[in-house]
Amino acid sequence: IMIEAIIFDLGDVFLNLNHQASVDAFKKLGLNEWNDDLKAKTILFETGKMDELHFMKAIQKYLPNHELSEIRDAWNAIIGDFPLERLEFLEKLQNKYDIFLLSNTNPTHIDRFEHHVGLTFAREFYAHFNKIYFSYETKVRKPEEAVFNLILKQNNLKPNKTLFVDDTLEHIEAAKALGINTWQIIVGQDDVTNLFDKKLL
Repeated sequence: IMIEAIIFDLGDVFLNLNHQASVDAFKKLGLNEWNDDLKAKTILFETGKMDELHFMKAIQKYLPNHELSEIRDAWNAIIGDFPLERLEFLEKLQNKYDIFLLSNTNPTHIDRFEHHVGLTFAREFYAHFNKIYFSYETKVRKPEEAVFNLILKQNNLKPNKTLFVDDTLEHIEAAKALGINTWQIIVGQDDVTNLFDKKLL
């Protein structure tokens, strides 16, 4: 089957994430675990149902002696580098496929990412995609079926002619259940730039 469209995740596919840096930064502030309350608040933040200030204050409840700016820095410590060859890789795909970006994310991380790589670089990256889907804008997130259906429907994509690339097994399984072709990137082992070697296209 010929692939016509590719849906890519952002974090740990194009943008390297440093989960441990964020965990360590919060530990330094005195927060040792991301409890159920914070997990639930993260989902609200990622689906645009809570704004940044309320989210930061929800974390501050557990860190009453720390400023919101310190909390924001710890939250943003996850944002890593973006290897240039991944941007060059996108250029090779651009005219051959419809390409989409689908990320479970929040405005704080996107803001940090854009400043970290530079606005010019970020704009150039975004320009390669037909459309960008950030969970805080779509109000739904992976692995919800609704977010995949939204992309398929809005862009008239056929699941069997669409490839979804993500590093999270749960998201991959959700896409597979809808008949979408998938490639799970194993962080530290695979690189998105090796897509052509995978014989998936």
